[in-house]
This record gives sequence, structure tokens and C-alpha cells, in this order.
Amino acid sequence: MKNSPLAAVLLIFFTSFSIAADPQSPTKKINLLNAKDHGGLSTWLRGSETKDPKGVFQIRDGQLHVSGDGFGYIATKEQWANYRLNLEYRWGKKTDGGKYVRNSGLLLHCATKDGGAGGTWPACIECQLAQGCVGDLIIIRGKDHLDQPVPVSFTTTTSTDPSGRRHRWDPNGKMQQFPPARGQLWWNNHDWDFKELLDTNGKNDVESKKDDWTRLECISDKDTISISVNGHQVNQVSKVFPTAGRIAVQCEGFELFVRTWEIMPLSAK
Repeated sequence: MKNSPLAAVLLIFFTSFSIAADPQSPTKKINLLNAKDHGGLSTWLRGSETKDPKGVFQIRDGQLHVSGDGFGYIATKEQWANYRLNLEYRWGKKTDGGKYVRNSGLLLHCATKDGGAGGTWPACIECQLAQGCVGDLIIIRGKDHLDQPVPVSFTTTTSTDPSGRRHRWDPNGKMQQFPPARGQLWWNNHDWDFKELLDTNGKNDVESKKDDWTRLECISDKDTISISVNGHQVNQVSKVFPTAGRIAVQCEGFELFVRTWEIMPLSAK
């Protein structure tokens, strides 16, 4: 890859991109919900930016409550690399009033300043929390402080639906690079026929029922990301770029409760 066009782009990116601090790797388990007033966390909301006048994000008795009012996220202030992350969440009552599934996401490797894509999301790799889609991976593009695109990307093996346009992770599938492959990378047993209607499930779902807690594990090891849901590995990508960044939980119009949000060394169980 030394002489490839992508390598040249990455060299330019690393040379020009300076708003991000050097990432660190955890040396012990860190409970991100252990401090009052968000501790080492910051918030960003479309419209009010770093201010949260409605209390969209609140930590109470060691749990994070996301009210579902508006669009934004709560993120670590530090940038992290080479870690094991556990997230346990369940849905609240509030919805966006529409007919489609409850929606949120875990943003990994957030690499740009706040207020990027759509005036809200930073350049990152999103791990979906949406009903029926938990463990899907999505590339969110953004620009650096010089207004240059950040080349967010990953590679994996996939199988495709009958139309050939949708991909899901398949360890025995065909190698694909995202981009140029488009759309989100579905988890390995994501139901091709799932209609994504509110409070419905795909026939192969491993996430918990709506009122129960779902446990998500993310392992970020150098340039590889692996995702497990309730103990089942559902996705894996390699040649990931960027390989580090802040970590965030989204608000996308639906109420959400998080009782575990912790990062730890790769060696931890």
C-alpha cells in the first residue's frame, strides 16, 4: 500500500489534520458513567451545539438517560485506540412519532470537530443500535479543519442480497472495500426482508426485546473492529481508517437508557 493512491491521501491527512489530540489506549477499566455532570464527556446538539438547555443527556444514579429530543450525541473528550468497549442499553417510551424502528448509534473513531455531516455528526464509523439492525456498520463522512474530506473507510468480506446492492458481513464471502462499496454493512444475519417498522424484529435477531437490556461489545484492535451483540459476534472489518478517535452515543429522536458504558484494555475479559 506504500505507493497506492489511498496511502498518499492518508499521508496528506495525517500531515494536515491537527485538531485531534494524540489518542491513548486504556490501561484499566474506565466507567464513562461514573462521574457527575458528564465528567470526561461532552455534548453536541443540532441547534444549540455544546449547550444542552433541555437536558437531553443526563447521568442519574450511574445511568445515562437520552431523552430523544433532537439530534446530537454525548462523546468522550479523549480519543481512544486499541480498546474493548461494553455498552448496555434499552429503549424508553418516547419515539419520533413515525412508523420506523427506534434508532440510535454508537459512534466509533470520531475524528473531526463537532457539527460535521448534516451539521451534526463527526466523521466516524457508526455501529447501529436501531431495532433489527444492531451491529450494522456505517461510514459517516466529514471534513477536517482545512475543509478537506476525511477518508473514512474499511474492508471486509460480504455476501449480497439478490439485487446485489446490499451487503452483510460474511466471513466466507467476497472481499469488499467501503467505499467504493456503498450503503451500510449489515450484521451477519440481518434479515434481508426486514421492513424496519417500529418495535418489530427480524427473524434472526440476537438483540434483546424492547424493554430488556441489550449488551454490545466492540473490540478495536489496531485497524480491526469486531462487534458482538449479547455474546454473538455479528460483524468485523479491517483496514479501518481512522484507527482512533472519540466515542459517542447518539440521540436520534428516541428515548434511550444506558446502564453500562465502559472501556478497558484489550487484554481484559
